[in-house]
Amino acid sequence: MQRDELADFLRRRREGIRPAEAGIADGPRRRTAGLRREEVAMLAGMSVDYVVRLEQGRSSQPSTQLLGALARALRLSDDERDHLFHMAGHRPPPADGVARLARAGLMRMLDLLGDTPALVLSNLGEVLAQNRAAVLLTGDHTGFSGDRRYVVYRWFTDPAARAVCPVEEQEYYARQLVADLRAVAGRRSGDPTVAGLVDRLQAASADFRRLWAEHEVAVRRADRKTVLHPRVGRLLLDCETLVTPDQRQQLLVLTAADAETRERLELLRVLGVEEFPTGPTDVRGPGG
Repeated sequence: MQRDELADFLRRRREGIRPAEAGIADGPRRRTAGLRREEVAMLAGMSVDYVVRLEQGRSSQPSTQLLGALARALRLSDDERDHLFHMAGHRPPPADGVARLARAGLMRMLDLLGDTPALVLSNLGEVLAQNRAAVLLTGDHTGFSGDRRYVVYRWFTDPAARAVCPVEEQEYYARQLVADLRAVAGRRSGDPTVAGLVDRLQAASADFRRLWAEHEVAVRRADRKTVLHPRVGRLLLDCETLVTPDQRQQLLVLTAADAETRERLELLRVLGVEEFPTGPTDVRGPGG
C-alpha cells in the first residue's frame, strides 16, 4: 500500500471535482472549489474520520468495497479507478467481472438527471449506482452480494421480488427477464459468469427452466411497467435505456407515464427516505 501517494491522489481528486458534478449544491458561502471531506464521506458511505486518515496517510488498508465507493464518490475514470486500487495494494476490478464499477460518464449523467430516477446497471442486471431519486423509488440495490446481485435471480428465487409487480403482469415480466438474459448469454458466449448464473437459476427455479427452454430472445431498450410502491401506491413508469458502445453497462431512466404517477413521484420526493420499508423494489433485470 502506497499511503503517501494514495493520500495525495485522494486530496487532489477531491479538490478537483466541482460539487455540481457530484450532485451537491454549490452555495454562496463555499470556501473551496472542490468537495469537502464530509461530502466525500457522505457520498461514499463512510466516516469523515476515515476520509481524513486516508488523506493524511494514516489509514489501514481500505477494502475493495470501500475503494469502489470512493471511486464512485469522486467520479473517477476507469484509469483513475485502477490507479486507486493499485496504490491501495489491490488488483483493480476485472474489465468483465462482477466487481465492475459504474463508468465515470454514466455517474455524471446520474447527477445531471436530478429528480428523475436513474440507475447504472451491468448487462447482467447488477445495479452499480443509483441517484437519490432512484433510491426513493426502488430502495438501495447496491448492497446485494452473491447471486442476489442479479435482478433476474431475485425474481425467480425470492417471492418478495415479484410482489411489487401486479399479478397479471408477472408472466410477461418473467419472460422479458429470461429473453433479455438469453440475449446477453449470446453476446457473452463462453463467459463463465453468465453460464454459471444460468446454471444456478435452472437448478433453483422450475419456472426459469420452463421459460429458458423456450429460447425466446429480446433486448429491451424501452419498456413500460407498473410498480406497486409500498408508500405511494401504483406507479406507471416508462423505462428508457441508454447502452454504452461495448454493451457492458447501461443507464436506465424512469419517468412517469401519466399525470397520477407524476404526482405520486412528487409526493415520494417530499416524503424522502425516512421509514423506507425493508427490501428494495425491483424494476429492471439484465439489459441490452
